[in-house]
Amino acid sequence: MDRETDDDVLDSVGPRLRSLRRDRGITLAGLAATTGVSESTLSRLENGQRRPSLELLLPLTRTHDVPLDDLVGAPRTGDLRIRLKPIRRFGMTFVPLSRRPGGVHAFKTMIPARPRPLEPGPQTHEGFEWLYVLNGRLRLVIGERDLTLPPGEAAELDTSLPHWLGSADGGAVELLILFGLQGVRAHVRTDPPRSSRAGSRP
Repeated sequence: MDRETDDDVLDSVGPRLRSLRRDRGITLAGLAATTGVSESTLSRLENGQRRPSLELLLPLTRTHDVPLDDLVGAPRTGDLRIRLKPIRRFGMTFVPLSRRPGGVHAFKTMIPARPRPLEPGPQTHEGFEWLYVLNGRLRLVIGERDLTLPPGEAAELDTSLPHWLGSADGGAVELLILFGLQGVRAHVRTDPPRSSRAGSRP
């Protein structure tokens, strides 16, 4: 790479770090406590006011469980294959289908089968999610609403509301998730009908 390309790669690290942290619902204070990097340094790194270094990036790769190449967006030479690296969180597996920082992120999400379905543990974070069920029956809890989505149904939710995803019957569930930060929403939208179903077939 020439110097201009190197600078472009380094300049993209801050927005990528901010997007990754927000996607996972982590605050700057929480990330500082986990990595040992000060909150002010992390903020300057995300805003492009601090140049990334190995000393700063290595603890972030461990915390986010991503390779260093993915964190800096380094291009892979000589290999045209797309390598999908699963992320395991909250008892689910998320396979990222997009790599760019910011904007809408796409994930294929798998919820494993369990002899006894988990009890809901709603959480909140910034952004919007659009869900589409591929297989299985998804239980979606949003605030006081408790919904069941069979295959082919979709729902959109504001993730600042307490929400939880799980299996409705203990079986495995596969779904697609489009996630965007505050103000970034999917173009495909469905309005929940009056019944217990959260969406309809597109």
